[in-house]
Amino acid sequence: MRKLLFLLVAFGLVLAMGVLGYRYLSKQVIPQVPLAVPSQEESAAGGEGSQPEEPEKIPAPDFTAYDADGNEVKLSDQLGAVPVVLNFWASWCPPCRMEMPDFDKVAAEYADDTLCFLMVDMIGTGGSYTETREKAQEYITGEGFTFTVWFDENQEALTTYGINSFPTTVFINTEGNVEGAYRGAMSEETLRLFLQQLYGL
Repeated sequence: MRKLLFLLVAFGLVLAMGVLGYRYLSKQVIPQVPLAVPSQEESAAGGEGSQPEEPEKIPAPDFTAYDADGNEVKLSDQLGAVPVVLNFWASWCPPCRMEMPDFDKVAAEYADDTLCFLMVDMIGTGGSYTETREKAQEYITGEGFTFTVWFDENQEALTTYGINSFPTTVFINTEGNVEGAYRGAMSEETLRLFLQQLYGL
């Protein structure tokens, strides 16, 4: 009986620590910017006199990573000309693998400098299956993906953005501000909805 009571108390402590840890980490990530898609009723009720609230501006935090040739690259160098779709992923992550073909397909459509896709590989994550540049490049080459891949060798991007879930996608406008964020695998339809609503593409 005493052993059972001890196990229950230990389980309760582990559960409490998990909840507290989740709450702490949740505060570290980028605030979710919901994708506002008004219904027809809301649009009709708005009328000409209604003024939509100005969304809060959230500057996209800068970070340094490495390109396929091992050169240092900075997010800030990519901001300003066109919107940026920033995706955090790892080759060991099944949901990442699920969405990658759709991201590659859509990225190829905007290869004319109207939109920038940056797929940031989370090096060093994954526990027993630790992500490495070699594993990521082997996966990318094997699948024939053509989008731009950066490697977060020092986990600077992961730390800067407080990434605790893969994949995570962040949408950045030409002013360098975060306009939307999505955790989890995105379908092609959802990705295109974000692009249409945020950038009019």
